[in-house]
Amino acid sequence: MTPVTWGTKSLELIEEKNHERQGGQNDFRKALEEVESREREMKAKEGQVKDKKKEQSAAGTEILDLGLLKTDKNKLYPIIYHALKRILNEWKEAMDERPENVKRTTQGKLAAATQRQSAEYLKPLFKNLRQRNLPDDVLGRISEIVHHTQKRQYQRANDAYLRLSIGNAPWPIGVTMVGIHERSAREKISADQVAHVLNDEVSRKYIQSLKRLITFSQSAHPPEDPSQLMG
Repeated sequence: MTPVTWGTKSLELIEEKNHERQGGQNDFRKALEEVESREREMKAKEGQVKDKKKEQSAAGTEILDLGLLKTDKNKLYPIIYHALKRILNEWKEAMDERPENVKRTTQGKLAAATQRQSAEYLKPLFKNLRQRNLPDDVLGRISEIVHHTQKRQYQRANDAYLRLSIGNAPWPIGVTMVGIHERSAREKISADQVAHVLNDEVSRKYIQSLKRLITFSQSAHPPEDPSQLMG
C-alpha cells in the first residue's frame, strides 16, 4: 500500500486553515467576553443607580425633626432638599403615567405645564438648600411645611405656608395705622412678616410652588384624619 505523502503546500494550507479557525474562534471568544464584560458593567451601573435612588428615597421619607431648628439647623438642609425633590419627582411620574387621552386634553396639558413650571421655580430654593443658605425664619417655615406634609397634616402645612407667604408679602406698605392695629389684634406683626429678605419675584415663585407640592401630596397621599385636609 502506497503511503500517503503530504506536500509542503498541502501542510501549509492545513496549518493556515487551522490558524484561521483558531483565530476566528479566538476573535469570537474575545467578542463574547467583551459583550459579557459590557453586560456586567451595565448591571453594576444599574445597581449603583438603584442604590442611589433608594438612598434618595430613604432620605426623602425621613420625617423631619423640628427639634433640629434649635439643636442643629444645618442638618435640616439635606432633609428638606431630598423631601421636596421626592415630592416633585413623584408629581412628575404621576403626570407621565396618565393615559395618553388624558395628557392630550387641555386640562391635561395645563397640569403637566404646572408641574414643569413648579420644577423650574423651585431651582433657586434647591440651590440655596445645597449651599445651606436660607434665613433662619425661612428655614423654620419651610421645615414646618415639610414636616407636616410628610405627616399628612396638610392643614398645618398650609398654615406654615401662609406664615411664610405673609412674611414674603409687602402688604404693610401703604396700609393705614388702623389697618396695622387691626392686623395686630389677630396676629402680632414680627420682623419676618414685614420687611423680609424674601420680597422678590424669585422667592415668591418658589413659595407658590411649595403650595403646589402640598396640594399634590394631599391628592396623592390623603390624610386619614379629614380635619387635616386643606380648606
